[in-house]
Amino acid sequence: MSDLPTIAIVGRPNVGKSTLFNRLTNTRSALVSDLPGLTRDRREGDAVFGGHAVRIVDTAGLEEATPGSIADRMRKQSETAIVAADAVLFVIDSRDGITAADEGFARIARSSGKPVVLVANKCEGRHGQEGFYEAFKLGLGDPVAISAEHGEGLVDLEVDVMAALGLKDITRRDVSKRKARSEAKEQDEDEDEDAEGGDASKRLKPLRVAIVGRPNAGKSTLVNALVGEDRMITGPEPGLTRDAVSTDFTIMGRTVRLFDTAGLRRKAKINDLAEKLSASDAVRAIRFAEVVVLLVDAEHPLEHQDLTIGSLATEEGRAFVVAINKWDLIEEKPKLMKDIRHLVDTSLTQVQGVPVVSLSALGERGLDQLMRAVFKASDTWNRRVSTPDLNRWLHEALARHAPPAASGRRIKLRYITQLSTRPPTFVAFCSKPEDLPKSYIKYLTNSLRQAFDIPGVPIRFNLRKSDNPFAKSRKS
Repeated sequence: MSDLPTIAIVGRPNVGKSTLFNRLTNTRSALVSDLPGLTRDRREGDAVFGGHAVRIVDTAGLEEATPGSIADRMRKQSETAIVAADAVLFVIDSRDGITAADEGFARIARSSGKPVVLVANKCEGRHGQEGFYEAFKLGLGDPVAISAEHGEGLVDLEVDVMAALGLKDITRRDVSKRKARSEAKEQDEDEDEDAEGGDASKRLKPLRVAIVGRPNAGKSTLVNALVGEDRMITGPEPGLTRDAVSTDFTIMGRTVRLFDTAGLRRKAKINDLAEKLSASDAVRAIRFAEVVVLLVDAEHPLEHQDLTIGSLATEEGRAFVVAINKWDLIEEKPKLMKDIRHLVDTSLTQVQGVPVVSLSALGERGLDQLMRAVFKASDTWNRRVSTPDLNRWLHEALARHAPPAASGRRIKLRYITQLSTRPPTFVAFCSKPEDLPKSYIKYLTNSLRQAFDIPGVPIRFNLRKSDNPFAKSRKS
């Protein structure tokens, strides 16, 4: 759990909770649509109120529901958020006025014993005024009139939230002092990082890991198993998760930020607006992640869509791990593992050596093996090779298999260096880069991968036209 003061945003569906969350956190991380009930899992983000950092939690809409239904599980997630919060923002739609559901859930908010700030959203224009005055009868104090969509009334909301949390506005002088202390601390951390070869940064920054896959592969169950709590809504129904929700936890001495994503199906099968928004959010999570875990159902392993998701992750340059879930249900384990490894190697040729691990998210087996593979993939993704070692390798690779000729003259590769990591990116200086066949570039890439032990991550091998880089030194 966060040490920051925590504020839970609650209310019935479609009153603008996610829009308010995005406005307060200054992000677009929560999915927003006129479709009611789009949010299902708790989403957390940080905001600053009066100079104080606070944690904001977006929740699913509170609804009356039959026990065991999806809506009932969503409601329990929201109630859990209320229990864990230091204060509650109870949001109503002032254009709809006060409904029976608002009155029922206002009782839940009051009975929690937490400070409650009543927020009358959508108050812009005359249509919202009547519902604003109606809100007084909820018995939650004076409502704050806002428009989350247009950013109106947020100053008044900030004042009420700080009062509910017992926080005092920090003066500009105090902010300057805090900023100076923060900058001094960052400088000390940078010095420690330089002294320890970057290990300090690795410890301080969460490793971003996206769990992706087809619907019903067990992604949310895996996240809950790793975190050690029922953080995500799970069940046999496919498509329960809609937006990519992040959760921080610590394992093996390292902090990880897990992104649970919606199941990705082929575009041709996506017709529902909510699924389109969810798919877009999942793709964004892949682009934001450092390591992508492709979770595959062992009973339906590596279908075409799995390989498509894997190709997307590698095209984005992410480190990559394949995890086979529901392994406890398989009888011929050695044969299936052999088949899966062969399919991964032959279908994802651009990332030879992708680690494949088996696990049972429901049985909580194989989790340590998965995280070791994730950490190793991250380390490989950040690997840097010295320029002298690279050029010794290039000399040997050219001696084993010389470049082909172009227009009667042999193509020359004279020098190579590593431009960056994340993923490892190299540039070689070549006399005729446009004439070097892709097959030869692939030979160099695979040889480089084997020589410096860079399995399972994309390698970007670029060519640059250049004269002999040693020509000037020879003249001088």
